[in-house]
Amino acid sequence: MEATKTSSNTSYKKSSFGPAFFFVSPRRRAALAAYYEFCRLMDDIVDEPRNTDPGKELDFWQAEIERVFNGSAQTDLGKRLSEVIKEFDLSSGRFLLLIEGMRADLQGKTYATLEALDWYLYRVAVVVGLATLDILDVKGPQANALALSLGSAVQLTNIIRDVSQDAKLQRVYLPDKVLAQFGLTRKDILTGQKPEETARALSFLDEKAQQLYEQSFMLMRQWPRLKMLPCRMMACVYAKNLAKIRKGGFLSGSPLKLTEAEKLMGVLYAGFQTFFA
Repeated sequence: MEATKTSSNTSYKKSSFGPAFFFVSPRRRAALAAYYEFCRLMDDIVDEPRNTDPGKELDFWQAEIERVFNGSAQTDLGKRLSEVIKEFDLSSGRFLLLIEGMRADLQGKTYATLEALDWYLYRVAVVVGLATLDILDVKGPQANALALSLGSAVQLTNIIRDVSQDAKLQRVYLPDKVLAQFGLTRKDILTGQKPEETARALSFLDEKAQQLYEQSFMLMRQWPRLKMLPCRMMACVYAKNLAKIRKGGFLSGSPLKLTEAEKLMGVLYAGFQTFFA
């Protein structure tokens, strides 16, 4: 199996956060690009499968990550990741836990409570934040707290935004307890029934996400502003997306995403907060 043909620079150049990467050193920029390329590939395997057995593809990449850590990577991406883990001391969990979260998607795993959902948020978002902070040389208990709050906020935003799209894939991330609290069942979400009740349930998750964004911005104050620019850009853009969904009343039948102009405004706002506020 070949690694994705995307170049090591493509991920960040196409990203809304590309401008932030130009404020880090070239070696950190290349490392972030390689890691994000891996994350995008895992996501595409699950959400846009190119063959009939995405589970087998995940098996391959789990084995490849093990080879990355023992110095015998087979793919171009794996070889680049080998250099990243050597230079920035990334643990295998930054990769294997993400794959575990992707497997949960394939299995249609459901979650009884918000606390149970945290298991998923950690694997598909928090570990990505942890790896990013490792590469930015932001470490320690407060860095872990930042990755937890911002990663969870971002993934809750994705869940709120993509509820109808996920339903088409037979996936429901809203916890059973939250569904019951608003008079909903998993079937209601899958079939698009009870839109008003669904909107109230999503508003409930929105409140939790807003609290996590606020906590993230507070935590960012502990480090030099320029070092926090990539994190601040991500937080500003995703929080802006969540605000757009909130303004729409959580009733859109399709994911409400930011336009390129709206993303740019979020990026510029983060830059203003970094250099002038």
